[in-house]
Amino acid sequence: MKNVTDSFLSLGYWPSAGSFGFNTDIFATNLINLSVVLGVLIFFGKGVLSDLLDNRKQRILKTIQNSEELREAALDQLEKARARLRKVEIEADQFRMTGYSEIEREKLNLINATSKTLEQLENYKNETIHFEQQRAINQVRQRVFQQALQGALGTLNSCLNNELHLRTISTNIGMFGTVKEITD
Repeated sequence: MKNVTDSFLSLGYWPSAGSFGFNTDIFATNLINLSVVLGVLIFFGKGVLSDLLDNRKQRILKTIQNSEELREAALDQLEKARARLRKVEIEADQFRMTGYSEIEREKLNLINATSKTLEQLENYKNETIHFEQQRAINQVRQRVFQQALQGALGTLNSCLNNELHLRTISTNIGMFGTVKEITD
């Protein structure tokens, strides 16, 4: 390794007019070497670097464009979802109102039906009471009539003797005869 380093050092001391050689003095050659390297890099690497930057720029733009398209699609879906939500809310309100009105209608129908049933039961009760009153009155009349008839028969049987009995029969036959003549 020492031989390689010595050979480079010895090259630096050769006087050469117009020939190419290595200057090992770092302070004297650093700016020149850097400017040469940078010049070569700029000259040859300019196209590669610009292609890399263009490709990167295209990928970034494409990513942004895809993101915008996805954003637009998401906004469109969001708007459709909101429209469906509004429609469902309107339908729910309609069902709710229809349900409430149906409940009210059924409630009124039930109240009316119950009212009619109560009225019919009241009428039936009144008719039953009236019927029972008439039956009780008829039973009382029959008993009074039977008792009056039994009392009258008893009175007649106790007051009637044979002679009065024959006169009553003769009078009734006479009345019957006159009634028959009038009708003929």
